[in-house]
Amino acid sequence: MEYFSLYFHSENALFGMGNPLLDISAVVDKDFLDKYGLKPNDQILAEDKHKAMFDEIAKKSKVEYHAGGSTQNSVKIAQWMIQKPHKVATFFGCIGSDRFGEILKQKAEEAHVDAHYYQQTDEPTGTCAACITGDNRSLVANLAAANCYDKEKHLDLESNWDLVEKARVYYIAGFFLTVSPESILKVAKHASENNKIFGLNLSAPFISQFFKDDMMEVMPYVDILFGNETEAATFAREQGFEETGDIAAIARWAQALPKVNQRRPRTVVFTQGRDDTVATKVTMFPVLDIDQNDIVDTNGAGDAFVGGFLSELVQERPLEECIRAGHYAANVIIRRAGCTFPEKPNFR
Repeated sequence: MEYFSLYFHSENALFGMGNPLLDISAVVDKDFLDKYGLKPNDQILAEDKHKAMFDEIAKKSKVEYHAGGSTQNSVKIAQWMIQKPHKVATFFGCIGSDRFGEILKQKAEEAHVDAHYYQQTDEPTGTCAACITGDNRSLVANLAAANCYDKEKHLDLESNWDLVEKARVYYIAGFFLTVSPESILKVAKHASENNKIFGLNLSAPFISQFFKDDMMEVMPYVDILFGNETEAATFAREQGFEETGDIAAIARWAQALPKVNQRRPRTVVFTQGRDDTVATKVTMFPVLDIDQNDIVDTNGAGDAFVGGFLSELVQERPLEECIRAGHYAANVIIRRAGCTFPEKPNFR
């Protein structure tokens, strides 16, 4: 993997684009779960019957708000790992013109992320409710405005594209392929043409299954491909690769897929939960040990790993250090509820 000089570590050096969600978490009771037909420990997309739930949970006495969504989580964690300067990370995504949108702006600012949201009035700000009962968390996501990103009305604006050009590292979760593949392609081509680093995450098995054409249109521009073992196996199977049980073999195969910028060999990084992380050229990196009793919530582990990885990448550190930072960030996040973190990291 090639790296640049220290000007990487500057404002707007890291660019992320994706589906911004306002994470809303509160302790609820069994009656609340029953009212909305929720299981104690689950992850679902909101249906019409859940729409009123978001306002109701926001009225709970000890409600917490955090800037969320996969890509925004990762750039937020990268910024936390870097600490200063602030606004190393830039984020684009779509929100509504509403109270939740204003809270999301405030939370992104508190995380020192330079968020530039496309605001529209057709859909409310996307939300993810975490309904907590004891040790269980029932997650209900309502993408809403996150689905409404408009390339021509936001990414193509000169002031916004200037921020894209200012970056040297780009990261987008595969979830955004369901919203604006044309925006991803524009950013990916810019990175490739200018020998910058573009990272993509497989994100979820359904992306490889149902958005494979859009994914493979972007793949030739991908310098770093992230995913977990389940996503990697699904991606390989959908693309006709037969050794889907061998994650290292999948990593080698994915690395060799066609690539436009030949100056920068593709790096593939697949996490495997508590098992070793696989990275080409194929190396196994053990994760940090953790007592199972210390694990509170694993939902943000993948986003945290990428965030830690990006924080070192943007500072021109080698692959081994990027992965070590990823493991550290994930280890911190799974000890806490939601994708949250202490005031400062203790990485070095």
